[in-house]
Amino acid sequence: MKALIVEDKPYIRKSLRNLLQLIEVDIDIIGECESVKDAVVVTNTCKPELIFLDINLTDGTGFDFIEQTKTLPFKVIFITAYEEHALKALKIGAVDYLLKPVDIEELQTALQKVAQISISEQKQQIKMAKEVWSNEDSKLILSLHDSFQVIDLNELQYCESDKGYTTFYCSDNKKYMVSKTLKEFEERLSKANFTRPHQSYMVNLKFIDKYDKSGVIHLKSGKKIPVSSRKKEDFLTVFLKWNNN
Repeated sequence: MKALIVEDKPYIRKSLRNLLQLIEVDIDIIGECESVKDAVVVTNTCKPELIFLDINLTDGTGFDFIEQTKTLPFKVIFITAYEEHALKALKIGAVDYLLKPVDIEELQTALQKVAQISISEQKQQIKMAKEVWSNEDSKLILSLHDSFQVIDLNELQYCESDKGYTTFYCSDNKKYMVSKTLKEFEERLSKANFTRPHQSYMVNLKFIDKYDKSGVIHLKSGKKIPVSSRKKEDFLTVFLKWNNN
């Protein structure tokens, strides 16, 4: 079986290759890609039968790649970090996936499962997963001490980080604390009109009332958020662009 690895982390690609050599499976790795663009070209040219596909790539997502190659016949095993949004989509779609770092037993199980399913059936599973992924763009799932909390990003005013914990402040005056750093949420929130004006804060642009040139953001709720001197220029660029749109 000809296989292609589409993953933007070199060490993950190397690890996967090494694991495939350790197990008795007839798979020929024909190439490696780290972007949607390159993966589409290689897939159209080389016609792999199996693709190990990362969810988040340098220029898009695994679902973007699927959309651009939907007429080609291949099977997929997704690769993803432990990110609630991606896992929820894959689990609801019942799509085979591997968590980073890849475990050899999980790899063997995924290969056995993907061998037993038809290409058309898996395409339906992936289609369902993509719909969940797309429809959940405005949601964030927080892993709390005793539950999973769904946050509507349109109602999230700001986040505050302190000593490895992050607190989410919503417009209904509810707040939720998780034992993760703000850095772990930054990429996701940045795509949802949030900006990081300070090391300890991320702010929803829609809730900003005004910016004081002394370096303070005033939210509509009355909360004041500091803007650090090194982030001031970037913040103003984002803030002015948002208000001119």
